[in-house]
Amino acid sequence: MDRITIRLPPQQVELLEKLVESGEFPTVSEAVRYAVREFLSQRGDRIMRDSDQISTFDARL
Repeated sequence: MDRITIRLPPQQVELLEKLVESGEFPTVSEAVRYAVREFLSQRGDRIMRDSDQISTFDARL
């Protein structure tokens, strides 16, 4: 697994910590991974389609 660093506003960090304290997630990192997975599952398909179209266009040049 790769590591990345992000900066978040204190309010968002506090909410992530509360999710951990409430038992929703085992760690803040897992909560962030979950959020990223959800985001990518909702938007990733569109990005992949767009990049495939660009690749197909480039191949025709």
